[in-house]
Amino acid sequence: MPTANLLAHVLVSKYADHLPLYWQSGIYACGGMELSRSLLANWVGKCSSLMEPLIDAIERHVLAGSHIHATIHRCLSLSLAGGKQGRTGYGFIFTRRTAAWR
Repeated sequence: MPTANLLAHVLVSKYADHLPLYWQSGIYACGGMELSRSLLANWVGKCSSLMEPLIDAIERHVLAGSHIHATIHRCLSLSLAGGKQGRTGYGFIFTRRTAAWR
């Protein structure tokens, strides 16, 4: 059973440090922990479902603003096939504007 610290480390490594799960699996294997990519993906999926109430609360907060600002960021992602050709990914950021902003 994973601890909260291990789950947090996997999520931060994946989303903040941009380490794919197959890299993380290899890193853990070098340390003697055999964690398959599918197991890590299962943990990420379960953690994301646990965060749904938080995501819903953030959505309500953003949509309560008088204006919503959106920006898009383009980034290249790695190819799992080992080729040099990556795919283009997009990230969206939404913020709200309150009446106090001028």
